[in-house]
Amino acid sequence: MPEPSSAVEAAIEGELRLLAPEVRSSPELLGALLHPDFTEIGASGTLWDRAAIITTLTEQEKPGQRSVTVSRMHGDQLADDLVHLTFDTDNNGRLAHRSSLWRRTESGWLLWFHQGTPYAPEAGP
Repeated sequence: MPEPSSAVEAAIEGELRLLAPEVRSSPELLGALLHPDFTEIGASGTLWDRAAIITTLTEQEKPGQRSVTVSRMHGDQLADDLVHLTFDTDNNGRLAHRSSLWRRTESGWLLWFHQGTPYAPEAGP
């Protein structure tokens, strides 16, 4: 299996930072990783924009909370400025398949789009 490109590595690093409780509880740290045009289709089916997700996450997350467990992280560089990541998360027993698009900007790699789809353990990967 080939080594991931530096772009994929940067996107993975950003994604893992986004899942850290200390980032999710800080509007500044969270906002620094989100593209100005960020959108998300959440595991709940809710469509989020950048401002709404920052408000919602920073009100929910408390520093010191257990980090989300990540598995099966995989990335593909689709273009010079675009990386697609897929992975699974376990957030206190809530399982989701996830897909993210990261775009390179003048300030670095930023999350542009994210989608989460819940799944049951028996459904498998």
